[in-house]
Order: sequence, then structure tokens, then C-alpha cells
Amino acid sequence: MARGSEGIADMSNRIEVEEGSGNIFADIGLPNPEERLAKADLAIRIGEAIRARRLTQSRAAHILGIDQPKISRLLRGQLSSFSTERLMHFLTLLGRDVEITVKPAPRSRRQGHLRVVATA
Repeated sequence: MARGSEGIADMSNRIEVEEGSGNIFADIGLPNPEERLAKADLAIRIGEAIRARRLTQSRAAHILGIDQPKISRLLRGQLSSFSTERLMHFLTLLGRDVEITVKPAPRSRRQGHLRVVATA
């Protein structure tokens, strides 16, 4: 097949790509990016726990002591009305252990960081 305009991009039309930091909230310049990422990770774990227990949103809401629309917002990533502590409490109500580990930051960084790590 001949090289032409049919389906093959011209090499002069390159798309510039920038590697992300691993935190989309920092990459797009939002305030408190580590907290936002931690809350998003906690919400993902809550969704996994709800699915693993095959709970409806109504049943999950009852277990967590909130109404179903709040469960819906949580599962859609609308987290501004939820604190990190509240999300961790939800995980414990869903039968998950939450551990907080504090350790020195490596010498390559002056400041520590916050992250959520899930285990099997």
C-alpha cells in the first residue's frame, strides 16, 4: 500500500507527550493533591468492598449510616463532602482493616507524602 494521506500520519505532525507524576491532581494544579489522591484511592477501595459484598447502594448506605444519594456521589468520585477520616471509617464498617504507617521520608525528599496502599 502506498504511503499517502490515507490512515498514516505525517511524521511532522508529532504529538507532544509529557509523563505524569503519578498524581493527576498535582499534574493539573489542584490544591491539596495528595489528600485528593488519598481520598480517591479510599473511595476506590470502598467501591471494591461494596462490590465484593454484592451490596446494593441502599444496603451499603444503611451499613455506612448515610443516604443512598451520598453513596452514589461517593462511588462517582464526588468526594468534597467526605473527609479522609470518614472514608477510612466507612472501610472499617465494610469489614476492612485500615492501617496508618508513619516512616521517615527518603533523603531524596525533604517532605513526606501521603498515599493509600491496598493489600490483597
